[in-house]
Amino acid sequence: MSVDIGDYLGAQVHMIGIGGSSMSGLAEMLKKQGYNVSGSDSSESHALERLRNMGIDAKAGHYPDMVKEADVVIYSAAISETDIERKEAYKLNIPQMERAVLLGQLMQGFDKRICVSGTHGKTTTCAMLAQILIESKLNPTIHVGGRMDSIGGSTRVGGKDIFLAEACEFNRSFLQMSPSIALVLNIEEDHMDCFGNMDGLENAFYDFLSLLPQDGAIIAFAEDDRVMRLCARVQRKCITFGMDIGDWTVKNLIHDEQGSPSFTAVYKGKEMADISLIIGGDFNVLHALAAVACAHYLGVDLSIASKALAEFKGVHRRFEFTGEVKGMHLYHDYGHNPAEMQAAISVAKLQNRRVIAVMQPHTYSRVINMFDDYLTCTKDADITLVTDIYGAREVDPGNINSQMLVDGMLKNGIEAYLTPSFDDTERFLLKHGREGDLVLTMGCGNIDLLNEQMQINWEKSEER
Repeated sequence: MSVDIGDYLGAQVHMIGIGGSSMSGLAEMLKKQGYNVSGSDSSESHALERLRNMGIDAKAGHYPDMVKEADVVIYSAAISETDIERKEAYKLNIPQMERAVLLGQLMQGFDKRICVSGTHGKTTTCAMLAQILIESKLNPTIHVGGRMDSIGGSTRVGGKDIFLAEACEFNRSFLQMSPSIALVLNIEEDHMDCFGNMDGLENAFYDFLSLLPQDGAIIAFAEDDRVMRLCARVQRKCITFGMDIGDWTVKNLIHDEQGSPSFTAVYKGKEMADISLIIGGDFNVLHALAAVACAHYLGVDLSIASKALAEFKGVHRRFEFTGEVKGMHLYHDYGHNPAEMQAAISVAKLQNRRVIAVMQPHTYSRVINMFDDYLTCTKDADITLVTDIYGAREVDPGNINSQMLVDGMLKNGIEAYLTPSFDDTERFLLKHGREGDLVLTMGCGNIDLLNEQMQINWEKSEER
């Protein structure tokens, strides 16, 4: 059944998987636009709490009865047809729409539809560009996969000229979008449960870029061979960026004592803007450069872009400082594949502290497909703790577990320990952690709740 969300303005929209980073943002956007929204998610989270504070009936658990009140059901790609709420919708002949279809419909009618894609780095780059566009008074409508303090969440309903959104490759969701400008940050191994192999992943990105109109544009990472190969295939206007090669390059890169970078953005040999970031990591230099390249293409004054980036504090759950426990500095990062975890640890090391990496592996299929990469991605940390695998949408197949990861890490010379639960991890850190350590929890499941648990328990112990 074909569903147009515009036909349901003012009606009841029920969202299954509403706690997800994209789904919660879409719930906020629908609420702001005049829809009545309810939803459920598998477990309690801060996202559900925020939605409830907005007047959205968001519950943890499975509630077929909530579906009975709905006029249309939205579900995330992680929710299968066998989900009891979706089955109830089928039974009652309530129309259903996948999340990516909704996002694609919401961006229709906008003159400029900017989609930020790539295996990783999407959220930060999208948020950087969002801040630039807001500071430039362009009044963009925004859907980013993380919370920004500057917009009070993950969405912003602005004018009808610019719609800026992340374009997620999982389950080929980005093929539901209609970009006029596409940023491609990288194409690296992930979601092999969806694509089968790297050729399948690359072909999905080709299909995504083929959605661009003939006068559309690609902002592409010049140092990724797969990205550049696709740019040649789709034959659209292509503006490239990279540390050393591309239309946009980096000059005079330096880091302060906190590891935060400053550099000059150069366009075809001409120095265009001096950029200073609060957040660390050379990968964030590339994210900022991509945002600057897109802003320049849109005609933004780069002095405004430079100011916006200098004030950019990052997105929640992206190397976010959460507090101190027993003198240990606690951080959290959303990184959930080996490349992202390795990048987060590289930022942690800039502080010249002993780094304890706490990994929550995400989904059994990802761990199986990227097993060898997991065994070395924390090599720069001083100690690695591994919790149980967060299954998310998947059922435990019985042939993979976190002990296997720890055993493999030990063989690779990594000091690794299995701490299955949050309580196990907290006990280890309180016993073996030292004042001044940097503890970095990593994963896109619920591992961020460990930081909160430790903070609460420590503050209670200090009060006694």
